[in-house]
Amino acid sequence: MTDMNLNELKAVLAGDPGRFLRLRLPGGGAVPVSFHITEVGQVTKDFIDCGGTRRQVVTCQLQAWVGPDEEHRIQAGKLLGILEKGAGLLPSGEVPVEIEYEQGLISQYPVTGVEVEDGGLVFRLASKHTDCLAKELCLPQSPVAGMFRSAFAAPGPCCGPGGCD
Repeated sequence: MTDMNLNELKAVLAGDPGRFLRLRLPGGGAVPVSFHITEVGQVTKDFIDCGGTRRQVVTCQLQAWVGPDEEHRIQAGKLLGILEKGAGLLPSGEVPVEIEYEQGLISQYPVTGVEVEDGGLVFRLASKHTDCLAKELCLPQSPVAGMFRSAFAAPGPCCGPGGCD
């Protein structure tokens, strides 16, 4: 499952500008159909992983907000227009697209695909997960069942002397 980039999203929207949009959450639930897209932006995360490698992740983030107007529906053409207004903020059409949505907590969901369902465009959203980006330094070569990884991790640059867990 790969994340949809901005160019791919724009192509889908341009292909069906009159269709209403829906967002399917990772667990199968859905964002209420009356959502608005209230922000389009570039989010840049600069960081150093636990192995000491400097990294950067850039995404196009769209904020979905559910307001009090339950009759509101956004069409593909409207979202395409919003994206065009934000084009000057984004470095390239190759950046992955994420939807930011609040349901108890604010979360970011990568857009992984789209399908036509009941006449609308339904965007599939995926969960984000943490990961160790320096596994070659952090993970033991031969783990033993029932033991913590830190018992096998060589002391070194990864996460301190106890390893990554």
